[in-house]
Parts: sequence; structure tokens; C-alpha cells
Amino acid sequence: MQLPVFALYAGPDQVMTVTSGIAGVIGVLLVFWNKVVGAFVKIVHKVRGTTPEPAAPPKDNPASQA
Repeated sequence: MQLPVFALYAGPDQVMTVTSGIAGVIGVLLVFWNKVVGAFVKIVHKVRGTTPEPAAPPKDNPASQA
């Protein structure tokens, strides 16, 4: 076996460590997803120099008034 090809081998011990780290980062992002999106929107509005639109008032749902 050639040495350069052997150097590219990634065994389960290396792959599992990397995938666990990626899964951890994704898990933290999902837990705080609402905060991440809110921060992103604030940054975009600061860069554009616009003000965010106010939230629409909730619509009345006749089915929930039973």
C-alpha cells in the first residue's frame, strides 16, 4: 500500500470523534434556534440600516372560543 493513500485513512476512532462534535454543535444550535435566528435578523437589519417590522396581531380563532 502506498504511504499517501494510507495517510488518508480515517478509522472509526477518528470518524466517531468528529461526528460527535458536529452533532453536539448542531444540537446546541437547535436548542437555541430561536435566539440564533433573532440575532441573525438583528445583524441583517443593522447592516441594511432598516427597522424590523412589528409583529402582526394574532387573529381571532372562532374554534378556540367554544
